[in-house]
Amino acid sequence: MTALLDCIDLALAPTGSADPVLQHVHLSIGPGWTAIVGPNGAGKSTLLRGLAGLLAPRAGQIRLEGRDLAAMTSRERAVRIAWLAQQAEAGGDLTVRDVVMLGRLPQQGLFGAASAQDHAVVAQAMSDTECADWADRRLVDLSGGERQRALLARALAVQAPVLLLDEPTTHLDAPHQVALVRLMRQLGASRTVVSVLHDLGLALAADRLVVLAHGQVRAVGRRDDPAVHAALREVFGGAIRIERLGDEWLALPDLRLTR
Repeated sequence: MTALLDCIDLALAPTGSADPVLQHVHLSIGPGWTAIVGPNGAGKSTLLRGLAGLLAPRAGQIRLEGRDLAAMTSRERAVRIAWLAQQAEAGGDLTVRDVVMLGRLPQQGLFGAASAQDHAVVAQAMSDTECADWADRRLVDLSGGERQRALLARALAVQAPVLLLDEPTTHLDAPHQVALVRLMRQLGASRTVVSVLHDLGLALAADRLVVLAHGQVRAVGRRDDPAVHAALREVFGGAIRIERLGDEWLALPDLRLTR
């Protein structure tokens, strides 16, 4: 599998921080759905922001399809990478349809008019995220879960080959979390999807997992990889256990008093 995203001896620091959170990261991410997991402070969101081109490497390099990401123009990155932030904006008077249409700007250009294809893509993105019923409501008037689905639709509308999602299940109820997992699996068949996830149960539905701890990659592998399971137990201090249920894997709190 040809990797779309490559991190080469990468060091990254959050905005405003003098010290890198991530150090000496070597990582290749190809087509499919990859979940980035790890304890608080591991550097998950920092890594994702670096992959989006929002943080300049302190050392090393990030490559997108063999090209240095830092050397690309913002337009080139916007066409190739769609991004959903963990704390996305919620203000303004734009309707859901208008917000999702913003995802078409990289293809249209700043002064381009929306085409029939743009409207069709927007309609499909809203259908995929189940937010079409309130397309004419203002984003600011939506609940947290509704807003999250609208912002996800905007990211999908970009139709970029790389989709980066930071905690995309925030505010979503259980049925919509399941729907999102199914959607990410579907999208992974034709593009590179990378998501930071707090919920290990959802992350274990991904094609591959990247386990981070203390700014280092501890394991990379498929969801059924014993080395990934061992790394998860280790980085979470033995507080979880991984069990199989049919074709799926579950992460459960280990509440035994002795281990």
